[in-house]
Amino acid sequence: MTLTHRLTALATALLLAACANTHPPSSAPAADTPPAPTPAITAALPAAPTSAALVPTRERAAGLLEDALRPGEKVDLDAADVNADLWARLRKGFQLRDLDDDWVRKAEAWYSARPDYVERMTTRGSRYLFHILDEVEKRGMPSELALLPFVESAFVTHAVSSAKATGMWQFMPATGRDFDLKQNIFRDDRRDVLASTRAALDYLGRLYKMFGDWHLALAAYNWGPGNVQKAVARNQRLGLPTDYESLKIPDETRYYVPKLQAVKNIVLAPERYALTLPPVANHPYFLSVRIERDIDVELAARLAGVSLETFQQFNPQMNKPVILAAATPQVLLPYEQASVFAENLASHVGENRGPMASWTAWIVPKTMSPAEAAKRTGMAEAQLREVNKIPPKMLVKAGSTLLVPRGEHVVADVSGQLADSAALNLAPDAPPLRRVSFKAGKADTVASVAARYQLRAEQVAQWNKVGANARFKPGQAVVVYTAPSSAAPVRVAAAKAPAKAAKLGRGRTVVAAAAP
Repeated sequence: MTLTHRLTALATALLLAACANTHPPSSAPAADTPPAPTPAITAALPAAPTSAALVPTRERAAGLLEDALRPGEKVDLDAADVNADLWARLRKGFQLRDLDDDWVRKAEAWYSARPDYVERMTTRGSRYLFHILDEVEKRGMPSELALLPFVESAFVTHAVSSAKATGMWQFMPATGRDFDLKQNIFRDDRRDVLASTRAALDYLGRLYKMFGDWHLALAAYNWGPGNVQKAVARNQRLGLPTDYESLKIPDETRYYVPKLQAVKNIVLAPERYALTLPPVANHPYFLSVRIERDIDVELAARLAGVSLETFQQFNPQMNKPVILAAATPQVLLPYEQASVFAENLASHVGENRGPMASWTAWIVPKTMSPAEAAKRTGMAEAQLREVNKIPPKMLVKAGSTLLVPRGEHVVADVSGQLADSAALNLAPDAPPLRRVSFKAGKADTVASVAARYQLRAEQVAQWNKVGANARFKPGQAVVVYTAPSSAAPVRVAAAKAPAKAAKLGRGRTVVAAAAP
């Protein structure tokens, strides 16, 4: 049987199984455990198609699944053996030279003292390990790399570090962009399971080519390649070894690779640490299903027969309540639910129900307040602020993209160009500044005027085209710009300008104007 035939057979088998299983339990899974298969929520779904419509519906659904299972991209079916243990497959691919030092002992002790944490971490990881290991093996990399998200994020796909690294593989914004991980108002691909795994392995492969050593490549993934290069160059100048253990590096990075070694040791022999690993079958935990139209996240979850929380666990890259097909052409779902979603989606589309998204993108034509934007788009201001994450006292700048309700007259989905480039730019909603002019006294300097009006000396100097340390000539016209509430000068110490400040304050003129 050819691989194409096997893929078609798999898709058909999944669909038939879904049709035969319409009333299993539908309890929601716990947050720290893999979501159990849940049936279609029939009350919220379209009516079952008639026998005449069933065949084309199934054909459309099978096409969605088969396209998503294209060989070499998602699942290597030859490697999948439902009777095998994925942990055993993982152990067979270990290649890295082992570390054995106090740092490793420290990490082992830390994990051993937290069995509940390890259980949650490995249970979460079991959702993604098949896919990651598949990708690692396709590249001929050590299978230890599939364990790296245990160290980076404990397999929390929406994890955010204090340094703003995000996702299961903890990409910084700039590094993510370097590896084509889109980050805009609609999605953050650093949280995307497939995209971030591809990017992380690309990055690790680049680092290995750079250093020729996996331990150094891992250190560079944590600390940055430039820093590791400097550490290697330093040791070379001093005639010292340049291996990972010999480099002068920060404690965080010194501890980083030993933590991966500790996780490896636990996978090799969990009983040695009084820990238990959850059973993980050697087949995909999730499948990807192609989507062709924009669709609300809530509708997608209902069509899949899973809770909104479960859907978001598998598709954490979504920033908004709508999935844009031009930017996110596929969604991930638990293995058993992929066929449910594919068939319900095909049925929904086949009934020509029109758009599946109640949201669309609107480009703001001019700088305006959220209240004005809400009025133009028929939204409540509070709703517009919430869905677009607009903080108080901010204006929306011209050219920004807002998510707004999709009117009945809007037929087209959001374009790929807009879905990839959408940005929200804000400006402070500050009151207009007032122009204050007066004649300088004998003791007036840029510094004294700045202190009087609670401004920066650089601003006063720029407005009056003088240096920041300049002294004004008596009678010289001086201009400052200040907010209305602070237009009156602040009284200065008598020692600096006896009686002059009061005179200047009384003699000032105030004219409303915009700052230059």
